Amino acid sequence: MRIWSLHPWYLDSKGLVACWRESLLAQKVLDGKTTGYRNHPQLVRFRDRSDPLDLIGAYLEGLALEADARGYHFNRGLILRAPTAGLQPLDVTTGQLDHERDHLLAKLAVRAPERVAALPAPPEPPDTHTLFSVVPGPVETWEVV
Repeated sequence: MRIWSLHPWYLDSKGLVACWRESLLAQKVLDGKTTGYRNHPQLVRFRDRSDPLDLIGAYLEGLALEADARGYHFNRGLILRAPTAGLQPLDVTTGQLDHERDHLLAKLAVRAPERVAALPAPPEPPDTHTLFSVVPGPVETWEVV
């Protein structure tokens, strides 16, 4: 499961669809509707908050907006809680963003090399999904490196 902190516009079509499907699975886990993936490290940042279903709903909406921009249709009816105003963003560290950029670059180099140029090279920071707010720091402790 990969729930990218990076903005979804960096993802190729396969990556965007995979992120949508994996985020729907994360929503199911956070809602207690499946026993698989309950301890997946990517879920820590959602589970540690008082409003995990609101947060994953906002995350899914961000993916759906990117899908709309590309002419795809992601079924918003699958989002359990629509995003609400005033939702506190999740922090993501600069180290985590750098790690995710490197991880995505390796994937894109193989499956969609034309998209590699879309990701800014260091030291330029990549844009984040709208749910996240950038803070200084190393790779997140929940990340499997």
